[in-house]
Amino acid sequence: MRFLYLVASYLALALLLPVLMFYRKTRDGLGERLGFYAPGRVPEGGSPRIWLHGASAGDLLSLAPMIDRLKARFPGSKIIVSTITNTGRLMAEERLKAKIDAVVFAPYDVWGATRRAVKAIAPDLLVLEYTEIWPNLIRAAHDAGSRVALTNGRFSPQHLGRYRALFTLIGNPLDDIDLFLMRDSDEAERVLSLGAARERVQVTGNTKFDSLVPLSQAPEDPSLRAALNFPGNARVLIAGSTHEGEEETLLEIYAELRKARGDLCLVIAPRYIERSERVTALATAAGLQWGLRSKGNPAQAPVVVLDSIGELARAYRLASLVFVGGSFTTRGGQNILEPAAQGKAVLFGPHMENFRDSVQVLLGRGGIQVKDKEHLGRVVAELLDRPEQLAALGNLAQQAVRQVSGASDRNVEKMAELLGANAKALAG
Repeated sequence: MRFLYLVASYLALALLLPVLMFYRKTRDGLGERLGFYAPGRVPEGGSPRIWLHGASAGDLLSLAPMIDRLKARFPGSKIIVSTITNTGRLMAEERLKAKIDAVVFAPYDVWGATRRAVKAIAPDLLVLEYTEIWPNLIRAAHDAGSRVALTNGRFSPQHLGRYRALFTLIGNPLDDIDLFLMRDSDEAERVLSLGAARERVQVTGNTKFDSLVPLSQAPEDPSLRAALNFPGNARVLIAGSTHEGEEETLLEIYAELRKARGDLCLVIAPRYIERSERVTALATAAGLQWGLRSKGNPAQAPVVVLDSIGELARAYRLASLVFVGGSFTTRGGQNILEPAAQGKAVLFGPHMENFRDSVQVLLGRGGIQVKDKEHLGRVVAELLDRPEQLAALGNLAQQAVRQVSGASDRNVEKMAELLGANAKALAG
């Protein structure tokens, strides 16, 4: 059965490689994606050697709180981070460089690439995140004597049938995972239903909550307000991590709001900055003057597109009110806790399937879920006209985030136990 997946993975790569080589998110680093690392790219030595994998920039930020704790727990360790997307690599190089020993592109999940990567990185522990179940990579690490852990584990209930069918067809890759650190009890039940051994499953929470706590103390960033060229007294509506179909709605709502609120400015941060030109075209079509963060907004336009990487968290500090995108589309939501941690009331749409735990944290505590465009427009207008209520909701949101931290400490302790057990087994 594993042979079937091995063959299928090569066939899939042969078909997809031309697309992957030109797709904006994955077009760089072909050699590393095939498991070939330049001399010196991956540091030697260190014990234990820990390989952390996060598919995107956001996923790596969720893992970031564990890095400091792993370094403190294992002073002699080497931590290598891998990612799939180009933006993930850029973010890691800019924001995690001081904490990690290397950042590389993850290998394609084919037999040769994964085994070359495992040989080069030589991890004592491979840490995957969310639903990053890559059968060939997991098997390569297992065969090399590495321990494998899944952190922030989640499995969509809508896709459980597909997982079962696939695992039946190719063999269950969960058999080769030593530790499942799940976000909540429902996720634990789902992974157990997929065949994970009960003694390997733990509920430890979500590390992304820990990544938000330090930001909650940060004041507004006057340098960023100056760079966006907004008046000092302007109210700012920020739409973060937006997707196709959402910006047009937001621009229509903003144009209507601005008629009675001339001081209101709008920042749109598309989930993928490559879409910035598309967003500015929509603003033009809506009859709105716009600027770009990268250009400094010299005309002091009321609408600014945040076409930069890694600044959204800073930008949220400027917000009077925040809407988080991916929630009016089938994307399943984006991170609503990042602005909440900074004391901002947060609005989001009906599609939050991938962030149910975050919704549970915020709903009724500074987070408001809206049904559609009309509902969003009404709520934004009401809150902007009630600043005291807006401030109270922001305080509630910040308190809610502070109450759900601690997963990173729990995860590191479980990983330390796993590494200790592995060391004893190898010594024996």
